[in-house]
Amino acid sequence: MVKEEKKAPKLRFNGYTNDWERKKLGDVAEKVIQKNNNNAFKNVLTNSAEYGIISQRDFFERNIANKNNISTYYIVQNDDFVYNPRISNLAPYGPINRNKTGYTGIISPLYYVFRVLNINTAFIEWYFKTTCWHKFMYQHGDSGARSDRFSIKDNELKKLPIKLPADDMEQEKIAKTLTSLDNTLQLHERKCEELTLIKKALLQKLFPKKDEIKPEVRYKNFSDAWEQRKLREVVNFLDTLRKPLEGAKRVKGPYPYYGASGIVDYVDGYLFDEELILLSEDGANITERNYPVCFLASGKYWVNNHAHVLKIKEDNDNNFICNSLERKDYTKYNTGMAMPKLNKETCKGIPIMCPNYDEQKKIGNYFRKFDTLITLHQHKLEKLKQLKKFLLQNMFI
Repeated sequence: MVKEEKKAPKLRFNGYTNDWERKKLGDVAEKVIQKNNNNAFKNVLTNSAEYGIISQRDFFERNIANKNNISTYYIVQNDDFVYNPRISNLAPYGPINRNKTGYTGIISPLYYVFRVLNINTAFIEWYFKTTCWHKFMYQHGDSGARSDRFSIKDNELKKLPIKLPADDMEQEKIAKTLTSLDNTLQLHERKCEELTLIKKALLQKLFPKKDEIKPEVRYKNFSDAWEQRKLREVVNFLDTLRKPLEGAKRVKGPYPYYGASGIVDYVDGYLFDEELILLSEDGANITERNYPVCFLASGKYWVNNHAHVLKIKEDNDNNFICNSLERKDYTKYNTGMAMPKLNKETCKGIPIMCPNYDEQKKIGNYFRKFDTLITLHQHKLEKLKQLKKFLLQNMFI
């Protein structure tokens, strides 16, 4: 039985009911073949899944063009599209991006450059952010000898099917909706980044610098020197209560399952039912610091054997101790050979600067409110990402 071809997307604007048209890339775009013969252009562009089309000179702060035979490079005008055959997790068949740098540049002949004709440029840009075209690439291309490259002949790429509304206004509405959503998403991304940087700066002000006993900024009525203590003096280790669960043995449920860098799954049981501090025990993140090394867990949850479980002793504040540990450099405490590791005995001896309980509480509560604000923006950002994914899946065929 031949599966009937879809003629319209699931999600449409009111008033649009006509079937979409089936075109080929060669019908709506022409390949750019103009070369930089007279070396008029020096600004080399590159196209990646993560950054889109960027100037190598601006991005890498050096002019790479001088090292290449740039007379063979294609001239890429603003709004031209570039296909990069290099594959990645983000682009399993290579990315297709629009030149939005605002200027004309040049790009290696290893790339396929094309210019769209009589069609909404932003609509096509969003079309290539979907996976609608991936099946065609899979069927008509080849990964070849190089595992990081996807090969497809120019004549085949021109046959790539593109389904689009015949009405220019529908194309424009789809493009404007997705662009507006993406702008909002980027604003929240920047807000999260800004808040994270502000928090980092505040931590430097409200905690003593190296070899000092008082912070630069303090709350009113606090003037005593901070005391250096060992971690074992301010927390108890509850590592014996944690328990790993292999993926095959985990039953899905409502309770967070924590690992070295945060929640890794949700399961149907829990080991702890109180707010505790979790400190990474192993993993590259201990030195690379792409994710938190120390974080709070609260409510009912499970912890595997990749994070130390710490319970504060009397007259100490959870959030203060957690932030103290998160801002530390653990390089010198690493005991792992092939993989970084913070073993329990080493952790017990880690020095930590502490004021009295009242000042700990003040600082801890301040950062708790700040973390709540960061989390709020992160949740908004995640919802926007989910909405964007939904629209990309349902506004195109």
